[in-house]
Amino acid sequence: MAGRLQYNATHHSRLTTHGFVVTQVLARKWRPKTFSELAGQEHVVRALENALRQQRLHHAYLLTGTRGVGKTTLARIVAKALNCETGVSEKPCGQCGACVEIDAGRFVDLMELDAASNTQVDNMRELLENALYAPTAGRYKVYIIDEVHMLSRSAFNAMLKTLEEPPAHIQFILATTEPQKIPVTVLSRCMQFNLKQIPQQQIRDRLQVILEAENVRYEVPGLVLLARAAQGSLRDALSLLDQAIAHGGGEVTQASVHEMLGVVSQDYLYSILRALAARDAPALIAEAERMAARSLSFDGALQDLGSLLHRLALLQTVPEAIAEDDPDRAALEELARQFDADELQLYYQIALQGRGDLGLAPDEYAGFTMTLMRLLAFAPAEHATAAPAGARAEREPAPVRAPAVPESKKNRAEPAWLELVEELGLTGMARMLAQHCELVARDSSHVELVIAQAHQHLLDKPYQDRLKAALEQYFGGSLRLVIRLGDSAGDTPAAAADREKRRRQAQAIAAVEQDPFVRELVENFDARVVESSIKPVQ
Repeated sequence: MAGRLQYNATHHSRLTTHGFVVTQVLARKWRPKTFSELAGQEHVVRALENALRQQRLHHAYLLTGTRGVGKTTLARIVAKALNCETGVSEKPCGQCGACVEIDAGRFVDLMELDAASNTQVDNMRELLENALYAPTAGRYKVYIIDEVHMLSRSAFNAMLKTLEEPPAHIQFILATTEPQKIPVTVLSRCMQFNLKQIPQQQIRDRLQVILEAENVRYEVPGLVLLARAAQGSLRDALSLLDQAIAHGGGEVTQASVHEMLGVVSQDYLYSILRALAARDAPALIAEAERMAARSLSFDGALQDLGSLLHRLALLQTVPEAIAEDDPDRAALEELARQFDADELQLYYQIALQGRGDLGLAPDEYAGFTMTLMRLLAFAPAEHATAAPAGARAEREPAPVRAPAVPESKKNRAEPAWLELVEELGLTGMARMLAQHCELVARDSSHVELVIAQAHQHLLDKPYQDRLKAALEQYFGGSLRLVIRLGDSAGDTPAAAADREKRRRQAQAIAAVEQDPFVRELVENFDARVVESSIKPVQ
């Protein structure tokens, strides 16, 4: 019908304006209005409640933390606590004119400034000039400055004088996701609270409470997926919940959330780990092919594999860290029994490294399958179960340690080649040879490496002999070293060092370009950053 918007879901507040149904999103409708409703920030809430109860208030607070953890919400609750008509209290009434107007965002003595769009000194000077006048309706004038790190150097300097000698009726509440970019002179004049990312269990519980209050049908596994995708941000979780309800036709199911998020099903990851435990290479590749057929993200798969390995390690070490009612607990317990703690640590590192290398691979499928094969190649042989009938024969990837090897080395997984090269203690050309080699295979009696044609000049016999001697000393027994020329996948220590150098250089350039003083020079004086002059701090 022309001129009307029909919306059948019942989970939003609804307003009707000019014939249209306007809905209020869950993140706004369920925004906490009191300290007790704020989830996951008990350490900050307790300190602020004590300060309000004892009337020991600081003139400037700095709230730090990632997006969506409650910085601005907490600032507004503090504003209510200071201006509630019943008196300064850790429990504002929520009913008086001041509380109602603050909740509605129209209280005359509450000023909110987004520093990301008001960076210049003129904006700050105007704000500070108005701060000198007494409050119009409340007890305090409260200034909430969001993303305060975005202010220019001049704007910070203008604020500094007020922070040094603040009028009694002024309260500053600064919020930022990047406190390291705020001048030390400003930091030293603020009481700082760091808001932490909200645990997945608390996010899931909060979503459950909201859906029950909204009479929306849900499946707990679907909420687990949303909580995981929110990455510690309750606001993001509520935004995703809005999408999930719309995507699921008014309900939240595991299948619809999977489809909406495009996440890799845990079933794929469980199958990969079971195949790894069984040393079943064909099954590993078959899972990768199934994922490719569904166009699933291999980057997301490795991220989720790292998360799964982390949960398995937690379950082994601190079982109570995984909730008893976690829908995945039974599957996690079954998998945790198939791996030793040192294996999980090794696989976690390989998954992270594989994710970092995806951009260097010929394509994502090749990068993902190489990571799977690397998991298999480095699986400690003494913990592997027999491969099923029909599986291809595999090399034993981990050497059998001689008794002379120190116990500390025997009780941990074999280090990756990058780490091993650092432990060999090589110097000179033998070290360069090792750094430009890539590990192909190894077992109890031999190590096979590959080196690119461009570095064949390093293959002189004396250098190979020194590398072989260092490996034999490390592993505590004789072995055969084979180094062949071939194409490298970029997993050499030298390549890793080069990537790290480029990453640090890019980080240094970004830090300089984002510095408020540099940005002011660029914007106001047409200055130019000479990137070649920037060097990372060692």
